Amino acid sequence: MEITLKGDKEFDDVPSLKSKALRINLNENIYGTFAEIGAGQETVRQFFRAGGASGTIAKAMSAYDKDFSDAIYGIEDDKRYVTEARLRKMLNHEVNLIEKRLPRDKHPHKLFFSYANTVATIDFAKNYKGHGWVGIKYQVDPEQEYNEIILHLRFKENDARLQQETLGVLGTNLIYGAFYKYNEPKKLLRYLYDHLDKDQLEIDTINFSGPIFSEVDNRLMSLQLVKNGMTDAVMFSPDGNNVLPARVLYKKNILAFRGSFRPVTKVNMDMFHKSYDMFVKENKVDPKNTQVVFEITLSNLRAEGEINEQDFMDRAKLLCSLGQTVLISNFQEYYRLVEYFSQYSKNRMGLAMGVNNLVDIFDEKYYRHLSGGILEAFGKLFFKDLRVYLYPMVTKDGTLVNSENLKVHPRMKELYKFFKYNGKVVDITDYDPSVLNIFSRTVLKMISNSKNGWENLLPEGVAKLIKEENLFGFETEEVYHEE
Repeated sequence: MEITLKGDKEFDDVPSLKSKALRINLNENIYGTFAEIGAGQETVRQFFRAGGASGTIAKAMSAYDKDFSDAIYGIEDDKRYVTEARLRKMLNHEVNLIEKRLPRDKHPHKLFFSYANTVATIDFAKNYKGHGWVGIKYQVDPEQEYNEIILHLRFKENDARLQQETLGVLGTNLIYGAFYKYNEPKKLLRYLYDHLDKDQLEIDTINFSGPIFSEVDNRLMSLQLVKNGMTDAVMFSPDGNNVLPARVLYKKNILAFRGSFRPVTKVNMDMFHKSYDMFVKENKVDPKNTQVVFEITLSNLRAEGEINEQDFMDRAKLLCSLGQTVLISNFQEYYRLVEYFSQYSKNRMGLAMGVNNLVDIFDEKYYRHLSGGILEAFGKLFFKDLRVYLYPMVTKDGTLVNSENLKVHPRMKELYKFFKYNGKVVDITDYDPSVLNIFSRTVLKMISNSKNGWENLLPEGVAKLIKEENLFGFETEEVYHEE
């Protein structure tokens, strides 16, 4: 039995923070707990101040002391407190308590919830800006299973008190959105920034789960975060869930591939396998501590105009089916990608790319916005422990182009030679010559025009998935026609 959550029209126009909290408080069915660690109790304070909180707040707590926190929620394997695992334990513990203490037969219409956050604000020396995990576990129907929204944020402000206030606003927006905007998850995402500025915080991971979000694909929600300017990059794992980039990349050797992957082809996978083999043979590279990342830039997704979300999902499904971790970013320039990785790891990095991509790197037009121009960009790109693995290209006349004979702008020749002969650019020599003439755009045209033979240009299993799920405009009936 679903309890109505509709409200007065005045609440539907961009409500104030107080109006959001009050609307929750005045709903006689919404009832739950607040557990906040690390940044005061700023979220529950909004609900206490709004009035009518006695009908909504079962309990508000803040287990600041680590021993107390461990006694309540248990000890984490990594002994850390600001983690997703800790947040999930908090949510589960508090929901179990409320279910145990309030029998359903006495409260048949109650929509129980638990809101929690575990946060580290800026340190005294202001070297560490702070971050946190925030989430809500809740019902919109007392007879349904619980739903969850869990997100990770990074603070941008330089004052602990301001960060606490920002957290209180975000928490209120999350609780309000969870109950009143759950049927429009894209809007719910945008509303998280109500009464906040993007200079105050960054949301870089969010996951929706539960019966009311059964149709939500968290990869698509990842895309919204970048598209809306809430973060510069998001990452999702082969299982399709969003993951925290900091956790995946921390102190890892990183090998990255940028491409359209529309669709992913044999040449993409040959570049991956051959560059990976070279990368793990490098000094200081431990295969067990190496993370491979397939990156798609927002500019690439916009190549055909406005972002086509279905097209994005088609690419994501294929890469995930191949067991790859995918990064969606707005880093058009490679040096920004390397800077991003460098936040999380100082270990050796590799970029695998084709000849055209390397030629573009040495094009001055991409660096005019920098005061130091291309030299500043290259200082950021190559001063790190980084190497470019260059995959060759065959021209129309059959010439093989690699690092020895590629052509950059005459003004860039000496700069290119400097990096080339200092070992920053190395050729992938053990490539498969039979795949050099495979291009994603050609395969895409063959699929859309129902031409034969495109299946042979893709890695094993990819063509089958395209046909089964009608990806990239593949028409199922064409299969029957050919048969």
